[in-house]
This record gives sequence, C-alpha cells and structure tokens, in this order.
Amino acid sequence: MRRVLAAALSAATFLLSGCLVGPKYVKPVLPATSGPDVYKETDPNWQPTNPSDAELKGEWWKIFNEPLLNELESKVVTSNQSLKASEARFREARAQIRVNRADLYPTIGAAPYAIGERYSANRPYFNQTLANNGEADLLLPLDLNYEIDFWGRIRRTIDAAKEETQASAADLATAQLSLQAEVAYDYFELRSADAQKKLLADTVKDYEEALRITTNRFEGGISNESDVFQAKTQLQAAIVAQLDIAVQRAQDEHAIAVLIGQPPAGFSIAEAPLNAEPPFIPTGLPSQLLERRPDIAAAERRANEANERIGIARAAYFPSVTLSASVGFESTAISNFFSASNFVYSLGPTLSQTFFDAGRRAGISQQAYASFDEVSANYRQTSLTAYQEVEDNLVALRILSQEAIQQRQATVAAQGAEQIFNNRYVGGLDTYLQVVTAQNAALANERNEIDIMRRRMDASVLLIKALGGGWSTARLPNY
Repeated sequence: MRRVLAAALSAATFLLSGCLVGPKYVKPVLPATSGPDVYKETDPNWQPTNPSDAELKGEWWKIFNEPLLNELESKVVTSNQSLKASEARFREARAQIRVNRADLYPTIGAAPYAIGERYSANRPYFNQTLANNGEADLLLPLDLNYEIDFWGRIRRTIDAAKEETQASAADLATAQLSLQAEVAYDYFELRSADAQKKLLADTVKDYEEALRITTNRFEGGISNESDVFQAKTQLQAAIVAQLDIAVQRAQDEHAIAVLIGQPPAGFSIAEAPLNAEPPFIPTGLPSQLLERRPDIAAAERRANEANERIGIARAAYFPSVTLSASVGFESTAISNFFSASNFVYSLGPTLSQTFFDAGRRAGISQQAYASFDEVSANYRQTSLTAYQEVEDNLVALRILSQEAIQQRQATVAAQGAEQIFNNRYVGGLDTYLQVVTAQNAALANERNEIDIMRRRMDASVLLIKALGGGWSTARLPNY
C-alpha cells in the first residue's frame, strides 16, 4: 500500500505541476585559448599519451615510489579532522535534497484535541437561557496541505539543492586533494632537510679533521695561528647550519603529524636523505583540465545553482495555489464518537497573490541575477587560475631539470677545486684562506644541488595537484 500511495502521489504531482519560469542554464563561457591544445610551458618533446594507461590515478602519490609516503597518505582520509568537517558538510547538503523534495508531496498530519468548558450565566450580554453545567468537544481531524508547483519553484529548489550537493562533493574532493598534496609536499621538504643535515654532518667531520691538521701545523710551526682560527670559524659555522636545519625538519614533521590527525608529540619519522628523481607526470590536454579539477567543478555547479535561484525568484511573481483538506470526527461524547453523524470535513483550494510588496520581489530577483554573475565570474577565474598553476609548475620542472644538470657540473668542479687547494695548502703552496674559500664554494654548491632537487619534487607534487590528482567530474554524485 505504501508503494501504491507513493506512486499515486507522484502521478498527482506530475499532473498538477506546471511550467518552469526563469532562464535555462547555460554554462558560463571561458576566455578562448589561442594556438594548439597544448600547455605553453610543456617540454617540446612532450607527446599526448593514448590510451590512458599513463594517466594519473586516484592514489597519485604512488608515482613517487616512496613506501612511507604511501603509508602517510592512507591516514589522511581516515584521520584528518578538516577532511571530516568537509565530509560532514557534504552529508548536510545531501540531506537538504530530501528536505526540499518533501515539498513535492502533500503534508498530512493530525491534531486531535479534547476540551471541556462551562459558560457563566452572569457573563455580559449573555442569554441566560443558554447557560449549562458544562460541555465537552472531542475532535479527531486528519489535515492535508499541498502546494501545486505550477511555476516550478519547488522543483527549482530541489535542483538547487542537488547542484549544491554536487558542489559540496567537489569541495570535499578539493579538500582531500589539497591535504594529500600538503602531506607529500611536507614529506619531500622533510627529506630534503634530511639530505641537508647529512651533508652538513659530513662537512662537520671534514672540518674537524681540517681543524686538527691546521692545529698540528701551527704547533709544529708550519702554519700561522690565523689558520687555526679560520678552521674553527668554518667548523662552528657548519655546526650552526646543521642545527638550523634541525628546526625546519622538526616543523615539517609536526605539520605531517597534524595532517594525518596525530599529536606532534607522539609522532616521528626516521631520517632518510632525499635521493630521488621527479617522476614523469602525464598532463593530458588543457581542454581536459575543466573535467579534472574538483574546484572548477564546484564553481560550475554553483553557477547552475545560482541560475535555479533566478527561477525561484521569478516564480514569486505568480500566484500560488494550495489545496487543503481536513477530515475527521467531532462529538461531545466518546460513546458515539465514530458514528456517521459525527463525520466532518473541509476541502478546497486557496489562491494567493501578492499585489504590492514595495519592491521586495524585484530586489530578490536582482540579487539572484547578481549572484549568478558573481559565481559565473568565480568559475571563469577558478579556471584561469588552474591553467596558471599548471603552466607555473610545468615551467618550474622544465627549467629546474636544466638547472640540476648545470648544478651537478658546478658541484663537481667546486669539489675538485677544494681538493686541489687543500693539497696545495698541505704542500705549503697556498694559504689557508684559499682553502676556506674553496670549502665555502663547494658546500654552497652541494647545498644548492639538494635544494634544486627539493624544488623539483615540490613542483611535481604541485603539478599533480594542479592537474586534479586523477579526479574527474564523473565522480560527482547523481541525484
């Protein structure tokens, strides 16, 4: 019977529903791109991949082949509190669909009451012949109210809730992608700090040996005391740099702990210097970016929602029709309460139309149009920003890969110069100042080489984030 009743109500709703007032939704037009459908900053040797085996997948971080990173990323979805809040907002938006959809159907309720009363014979203007010792009234009504959706207000309200739910789902995907990218970003920052720390630890050992040699040479009368002071200065500067790196590493470790929902005090990551090359990241085509960025999808869905709000505002100019019905029994005694003579009912439509509201509806309509213009501009800006982020990280990866080659050559040359000047100093051919200069140059180049690798890994993570991390609009829920 419930299914039959639901089917009957649905059929009645369909028959009683009228037209939809307001504009039909048209997706906002984006600024046209010129030239071929490729990214401007893409490497000239890049070729589109087909089929899609090389496309980014959901667990995009596995492309880096870092087992610990894989483990950390798996904890983001289950433990991050910001993500839980986004998921709750999605469920809230989804529940709103059910709330709005209920308006398509009649509201049925009951409000039984029993009342007893006695009038005083001494009431002013009261006919004393009507005085009694009290009477009771028992009423058991069943009320029905139903608004006929002639102009589509209710249907547009439901559609607006659907679009907001899809936008919330895209917001959830955006939040998840951002958090996962932040974990990967902080992870490579931490590994870079490990590499810097190891380099400086090795440097401290070398400088300690250099200080020992210069001290022995000074005590043997071969070198000046200034050489000892220079060696001490080099050593202490290296120790200070090593300690300074520890601060940054600790902060990165704490950031990762919070991202995976753990207190920083009880979380630690063992040291392991960064020793990796950025992976190949398939970028696809620029035209596909609109389907692969959840933030773009959220902005577009809210543009559709704003269009529905225009229709809702326009429907307010038309009359509303409501059907009301009430049936039940009324009596002064329980003994014959359900007899046919006590049956009561009321039935009839109500039409309401506002003739004057001092511009209220006009103002609401103007607000709706302005809101649509706002979210349409946000959609276009979000899309343009997405293109910029992809181009920024593509050019970063392309240029940094060239820098890495040049920096490796510079590092090798600096290390060779340091060895030569050190040998010449031991042989008494050069001053220790030249050794110090060579050591500084070698250390600076070695640290810069690590820093370039860090920037390349960070740019890889940011590029994946800019490409949507393997997400697609096909993952938006349908209602």
